[in-house]
Amino acid sequence: MAMGSIRASGDDDDGLDTTPMSEINVTPMVDVMLVLLIIFMVAAPLMTTGVPVQLPKTSAAKVAQAKKPLEVTIDKDGHPSIAKEIFTLETLMPRLRAMAAEDPSQVMLVRGDRDVPYGKIMEVMGLVGQAGFTKVSLIAQSPGGAPPSAPAAAPGNGAAQ
Repeated sequence: MAMGSIRASGDDDDGLDTTPMSEINVTPMVDVMLVLLIIFMVAAPLMTTGVPVQLPKTSAAKVAQAKKPLEVTIDKDGHPSIAKEIFTLETLMPRLRAMAAEDPSQVMLVRGDRDVPYGKIMEVMGLVGQAGFTKVSLIAQSPGGAPPSAPAAAPGNGAAQ
């Protein structure tokens, strides 16, 4: 703390009186807070994506979403995951059914690595439809390397057509 003294006239031997100065210097605290703010601003976007996958390219335009959609990610080895929790096809179905029971009209996005075989992605999409989701979309990367975009969810029963 910045404890100093203020010299004022009084009845000291030298004619000056010293009284403690009780001001707190907040500049270092503000500096630390700004550094923490910058760190969190940089780190926050890194925490939004689950399992890293290489998305295929698309020319579809971005569509605004009212609610945050649910997301199933299929990594390059073909393992599906939800919120960084990896499943097998057998263990994925109960989790999807539980999620669909909460809100079957919720949009479900499927993110698949571009190197995953088409059949594996269709298997996962089929499970999503069987679980009860009616709005299923694929996520792809825009041609310019822009952030991923999700096409509008097609109406229907969520099964592959």
